[in-house]
Amino acid sequence: MTFTRRSFATTMLAGATMLPAMARAQDGRPPRIVIGPGTIEPMPIAVPVFVDEGGAGELTGNLASVVLSDLTGTGFFREIPREAHISRISSFDAAIPFEDWRAVNAQVLIVGAVSAAGDRISVKFRAWDVVNGRPMEGAALQLAGTRGGWRRMSHKVADAVYSAITGESGYFDTRVVFVSEAGPKNARQKRLAVMDYDGANVQYLTDSQSIVLAPRFSPAGDRIIYTSYETGFPRMTLLDVGSLRRQTLAEQPGTMTFAPRFSPDGRSVVFSLERGGNTDIYKMDLGSGSTSQLTNSPSIETAPSFSPDGSRICFESDRTGGSQIYIMGAGGGEGQRISGGDGRYGTPVWSPRGDLIAFTKQAKGRFHIGVMRADGSEERLLTSSFLDEGPTWAPNGRVIMFTRETSGDGGQASLWSVDITGRNLKQIPTQGPASDPAWSPLLP
Repeated sequence: MTFTRRSFATTMLAGATMLPAMARAQDGRPPRIVIGPGTIEPMPIAVPVFVDEGGAGELTGNLASVVLSDLTGTGFFREIPREAHISRISSFDAAIPFEDWRAVNAQVLIVGAVSAAGDRISVKFRAWDVVNGRPMEGAALQLAGTRGGWRRMSHKVADAVYSAITGESGYFDTRVVFVSEAGPKNARQKRLAVMDYDGANVQYLTDSQSIVLAPRFSPAGDRIIYTSYETGFPRMTLLDVGSLRRQTLAEQPGTMTFAPRFSPDGRSVVFSLERGGNTDIYKMDLGSGSTSQLTNSPSIETAPSFSPDGSRICFESDRTGGSQIYIMGAGGGEGQRISGGDGRYGTPVWSPRGDLIAFTKQAKGRFHIGVMRADGSEERLLTSSFLDEGPTWAPNGRVIMFTRETSGDGGQASLWSVDITGRNLKQIPTQGPASDPAWSPLLP
């Protein structure tokens, strides 16, 4: 699938709170949302069915619906229902009767058009600042591809609008790899699957003949590394997303390898290796296969994650008796403990922005997903349930996806997401139980 882009610009904003969007727009500036702590007043937007410029059929409604779902799903936008629209968009280039859209309190109007010939389709859109009666800078896009790629086109439209209004990069045109589960809890079958960030377009990457755990995308999104029990013992396995070829890594007699994660440049992986009852963190160069030991402790050291610049690694260790989070240099060493609250901490993962570390916390009989600064300050718990674990970051560092499992013999695992303020907690639809999500980078 190929895409062509037109006028995709971003305006960066400052500030820490989101004010009512109408108040921001009255001085002639376009509507803006600044993401941060504070009360959120969703911005009212209108997304009419896209215009059919020939052969598009139901694609006009499908595209508009996915764009609307992407934007309203963030919690930052509110739909003006189509039955409330006074005007109808019959031509992409027709003059916009802004008074009609102001009358229904829309602040942003998204107008799109679709044309199709055979298997090829073309999509274009423009977002309008209704309050000031002009097009929004950076919110116009033209795409071309196959009919099968229409959802990706919708996500790209939504990413452009989100970026123009918030100043943040989008995260809708992404994929999530996860473990698809089936069968009873005491004999669960697991296989790798990948889907759009919103649960659509599921594809299975492995069969369910052996247990798989903790998949992670490479920085380019072309490879996945995970833990497989195909040999009967946990082993790091590298999978090529395009060809589905698999390669077992770091095969050493008498050892088990698990919890792998790529370096920011994709040239190496960090992982845990258990030998003789002791677990430490190692690093492997994927080109040469050479490994180096990064920790040397009688405790369990696991769940390593690089900082975005590759200079540091956060990890989980029980060296003080209970699991806590530590940070060391990329070359290894003792590390410094950063978690300081009551309870046990694990599965740390650095934000793509470098500003926060997400983690799992167990305290007072509950599990939580939380975030903290890299020095351990400003800890905030975003969720609480019987079992929440395994956070993964959206590529813009603003949303976290994780596994939530219900209690009891019939307990089921499912995927959920929450933004970094703790708002907008929601379940991701999957075809049955699912766990261990890992977000891809933005797709090319």
